[in-house]
Amino acid sequence: MHLLFRTLLRVLFFARRGSRLGLHDVARARFVTLPTDLDVNRHMNNGVFLSIMDLARMDQFVRTGIFDLMRSRGWSPVVASETIAFRKPLGAWRRFTIETRLVGHDEKVMVFEQRFVRPSRDGGPEIYARAFVRKLLVRRTGGAVRFAELVDALGIDPAEADERRPPEWVERWGEEVALPPRRSEAPSTWE
Repeated sequence: MHLLFRTLLRVLFFARRGSRLGLHDVARARFVTLPTDLDVNRHMNNGVFLSIMDLARMDQFVRTGIFDLMRSRGWSPVVASETIAFRKPLGAWRRFTIETRLVGHDEKVMVFEQRFVRPSRDGGPEIYARAFVRKLLVRRTGGAVRFAELVDALGIDPAEADERRPPEWVERWGEEVALPPRRSEAPSTWE
């Protein structure tokens, strides 16, 4: 339930007060580890990392204009796959920043890199965890929104749109872990 309040605060207050961002700019969203985020080891639960990443991407979507566009067009963001690597734990009441950046795309899927960052001993940013998220926008009526349509709807000149491909390993990984489409069969059989 606490994520509902965090979502409302992020979308209605914090993100709307943040500076406008370009599609490939790094979005920085600040958070604090709450006691409800902790597991039995008294650090942020690994599943909470993924939930907080959703909030940071929502912040990025609001600040790039994608959020308002989604609402007006009946589009919804859907995670296709994500992977995360942990380096250091985040204990209760620790302040941290999530850096979110669109690092590449194909025709339909956008790939975001997200980093959980805190100041190091020398004051520079230090990565505590890093994730890659493959995400697409789907229509209320069904089907995925093509990246070119998103760029056009945002009013970005296609000649100026960055044609970055996702890192090669992310593309391979996305293909390896992909499940069949929703309307196809996907039996659970163990070998």
